[in-house]
Amino acid sequence: MAQAKSVVLVTGGAGYIGSHVVLALLDSGHQVVVIDNLSTGARSAVDPRATFVLAEVEDVPTVTSVMQRAKAEAVIHMAASISAEDSLARPLDYYRNNTAVTVAVLESCLKAGVGSFVFSSSAAVYGAPPQPLIDETTVAHPATPYGASKLMSERIIADAALAHAIRHCSLRYFNVAGADAGGRAGQGPAARSLIKLALDTALGRRDLLLVYGADFDTKDGSGVRDYVHVADLAAAHVLVLQRLMSAAPVPEVLNCGYGRGYTVFEVIEAVRRVTGRPAAWQLAPRRPGDLAAVVADSTRIKALGWTPVYDNIEAMIAHAYEWELASSFREPARSEATETRPRPTRDRPRLPPKVHPAMAPQLGR
Repeated sequence: MAQAKSVVLVTGGAGYIGSHVVLALLDSGHQVVVIDNLSTGARSAVDPRATFVLAEVEDVPTVTSVMQRAKAEAVIHMAASISAEDSLARPLDYYRNNTAVTVAVLESCLKAGVGSFVFSSSAAVYGAPPQPLIDETTVAHPATPYGASKLMSERIIADAALAHAIRHCSLRYFNVAGADAGGRAGQGPAARSLIKLALDTALGRRDLLLVYGADFDTKDGSGVRDYVHVADLAAAHVLVLQRLMSAAPVPEVLNCGYGRGYTVFEVIEAVRRVTGRPAAWQLAPRRPGDLAAVVADSTRIKALGWTPVYDNIEAMIAHAYEWELASSFREPARSEATETRPRPTRDRPRLPPKVHPAMAPQLGR
């Protein structure tokens, strides 16, 4: 495995998924440098054990210098625009922020001599596949500029790796949910995922949850999605990165999902069970491009040793709910650019940090 205390640079590490990946890296003994412009992330989301640099990821001279000074050995590139719906209205922004920025990060890696590269990709690259269970051999035909920007980035990474001997892997996320079990990180208030919106509705922050379509060919007519706990996804990053750094075989692309899905109505009911509060919902027309079911075949990554711990919709919702309750006690945000530590909480004891079980054997290395 990778040598303990190796330095990993994470772009976009102040975001929802990025902050959890940073935690997983730190918990497994790595030193971490985060580069983020805080356009959507929060400085307070970055664990204080990591080094934080406020910068534009596409600024090649600055990022190269940071890599060289830190002696970074690997990069996890997560900085991106992530809304498939928004990308339809602003396609050029997505090709700039996702694809062009990936080129810039690769240029920095080459200049700094970084040889291992993990890319944050998406199941959106598949578009509308002919079957609900999707493996990595499924033809990628993205239906949105967001998905296309990710697929283009994957191709660029593969071409650069072939020319410059970069070890790499692109992780295609399915529907990410949940929060750190120890309350150290979670989703921000602007998140638009189903579980986040359902919890906001149950907590009275929203009047209604819109259910887009109930006439799909599924068990209850609502759409089916494969939800993966953010902590299990973070553990997948650490596993893949360490294999890359130790020259162990790693496929170029890997699906990150559990291999089973839940309908929208099943998620709404699970929110009621976990919180004891119903989430009022209203039926709305299907959105263009919505699919009946999207489920990952994750055989490949599980064969590498990825063993999910939180493969349970109620665990994902419970951790997210705990985070949402805690957010009710947080003080109003100050300037994120000047924050150096997580904001204090009021009237709530701080939970001791919990380590994802997959990381625990590596502590103290």
